[in-house]
Amino acid sequence: MKKYKFIIILVNCIVILFLFNRSVAKKESLLKNGRLVLLQLAPVDPRSLMQGDYMRLRYAIAGATSADSVPNRGYYVLRMNDSGVAQKVRVQEHKQLLNSEELLIAYKSGEWDKNIGAESFFFQEGEAEKYASARYGGLRV
Repeated sequence: MKKYKFIIILVNCIVILFLFNRSVAKKESLLKNGRLVLLQLAPVDPRSLMQGDYMRLRYAIAGATSADSVPNRGYYVLRMNDSGVAQKVRVQEHKQLLNSEELLIAYKSGEWDKNIGAESFFFQEGEAEKYASARYGGLRV
């Protein structure tokens, strides 16, 4: 029985490590090969005693969506304008593109607005002035 217990634990550890490494590889691939999308910001600059300086990001596309009119999870469908900034075309529940010029960014409902997964940006203490005037946030999709 001890032999089987050890084998089961070993197989579970290998599966967990495989899934973890696969997740890391997907994220690294996205950082390396993903398309850079600029989103207009409405930043707020708080300070955390435990974490130091950071910028709380609020994206214009997320703030312009009524919480009652869209599902709790879904996708923002974006199209790049002439300046290279993404503009929201619509919100949809399923992951499907109707046009090759469109991009998808997944969201889920937060406490007050829709979150796309990159709602804060940490920077070195004392560098707040450098980022305070930021108008756009860059995401890779």
